[in-house]
Amino acid sequence: MAHLLEVRDLKKHFASHSGFFAGSEKNTVRAVDGVSFTVDQGETLGLVGESGSGKSTLVRTLLYLDLPTSGEVYFDGQLLTKKETVWLRRRAQIVFQDPYTSLPPRMRVWEIIAEPLLIHHLADRHSVSERVSQLLEDVGLQTMIADKYPHQLSGGMRQRVGIAKALSVQPALVVADESVSALDASVQSQILNLFKDLQERHNLTYIFVSHDLGVVKYMSHRIAVMYLGEIVELATTEELYAHPLSPYTRALLSAVPSIHRDGRERIRLEGDPPDPANPPSGCKFHPRCAIAHKLCSQEAPQLKEWLPGRYVACHFALDSNHTARGGEVSGV
Repeated sequence: MAHLLEVRDLKKHFASHSGFFAGSEKNTVRAVDGVSFTVDQGETLGLVGESGSGKSTLVRTLLYLDLPTSGEVYFDGQLLTKKETVWLRRRAQIVFQDPYTSLPPRMRVWEIIAEPLLIHHLADRHSVSERVSQLLEDVGLQTMIADKYPHQLSGGMRQRVGIAKALSVQPALVVADESVSALDASVQSQILNLFKDLQERHNLTYIFVSHDLGVVKYMSHRIAVMYLGEIVELATTEELYAHPLSPYTRALLSAVPSIHRDGRERIRLEGDPPDPANPPSGCKFHPRCAIAHKLCSQEAPQLKEWLPGRYVACHFALDSNHTARGGEVSGV
């Protein structure tokens, strides 16, 4: 079966200056640096990593909200270019982190949801009201709020309006970019359950971006772990949590609060992530990695399939000891 979304060696680089003055030295920030993955119809792919790992830039680039520096994105078998952006807006939508700033403050809820319906000719002036009412009911809102402005709604209600707007064009793919992180814990669970319910009813495909590993575990069929613009591990949710192969993934999972540690000790990463404008040689994670060998500072590992369905970018992914080799730990 063909993949709904296929991303091949996608890169997004930004030019930056080292100073405030004209003529200062230019640097290249490699926000997304050669990412490849696929997503099947009806699947939820979770995307996790530290702040600055490139998660949001990746999803913005593959949706052509930012133009890629290089690489290819295939949606439903069609190679995307700048010319296909209008077509893509029908097929893929995004729900942003902050429901307050992502909704037009001077438009009523009715207008916010009706606008994409009219632009894409999915409803006319006579049928649009009925369609807006259906969408509001679909996301658990009463139709009486249609005449309200976003500032008159709670955070959870605003996010439901954002979801209704995304669903208005009947997309195949919905990207949720930290879509519950700005909400209270009780409201988060309601929105997550709404996402799951909508997926079952409409056969939606999700890319779920979050820094909360518990949220991603609950939502995702597979999880991709990002570090400094690259995917370092990709596996099913069950396998990733049961037996992470990347040292970075193990460190992330060890930080998740749990009353059942299963013998796992907390792994504390030393230092901050490197500057994406000046990444270290070899493996980008090696200055912070407890099992780094001299090879790690010399040669960048490629994301490859170490076990069936288990993709890892690490020279020693199957090392059962997970300890520094021969006393040589580079970058420490």
